[in-house]
Amino acid sequence: MSQLHLYDFGIFLDLMPDEDQKAMLENNIQVALAQQSIDLEDAIDLREIKNIKLANQLLKLRRKKKQQKEQQIAQENMKAQAEANAEQQQAAAQAEIQKQQVLVQSEIQMEQAKAKMKQQTLQVEAEVKKILMDHEFEINLKLKTMDIESNREKDNTRENRTDRRQAITGVQQKELMKEREQVKEKPFESSGNDVLGGGMRLGAFEPK
Repeated sequence: MSQLHLYDFGIFLDLMPDEDQKAMLENNIQVALAQQSIDLEDAIDLREIKNIKLANQLLKLRRKKKQQKEQQIAQENMKAQAEANAEQQQAAAQAEIQKQQVLVQSEIQMEQAKAKMKQQTLQVEAEVKKILMDHEFEINLKLKTMDIESNREKDNTRENRTDRRQAITGVQQKELMKEREQVKEKPFESSGNDVLGGGMRLGAFEPK
């Protein structure tokens, strides 16, 4: 029997902690709660453990798990924040790209409108110039026609005057010839009347 131990018989003894050990464990629990290293549920579980050594080990384990959990939450928060920042930056970049596209499209539309307006202006100017040229051509044509008609009237008037003068001259020549013939056929009463004073004869004035 002297060589046997109590655990060989399945007998275990738990030593009850004294007041100092309980106070030290409670102090550790309060410090951990103040530092938020453990939760209130952890403190309740630790106070239920009678073995001070086991309680302190469990306190260390719960503190370590709480730190790991907090680190994991912090990392997840940082990752979520980084993703949110990346999404925000991407959204801002996309918005800037869309803004630049709108500006470029607006500039293109403005240039197209200017080109179209310029083309319309050139077309209007060409039409106005064509109308003016046609009008000028018509005026010049009318002036040329009037000039030709005026010259024609002048020529006709000149020809009429020439014909009239020629007709008058012909009549005068006929009348003169007639008068000459009448003078030749008219007999004189005496030949002595043909001699004027000074011995000049009237026959000298007859037409030759």
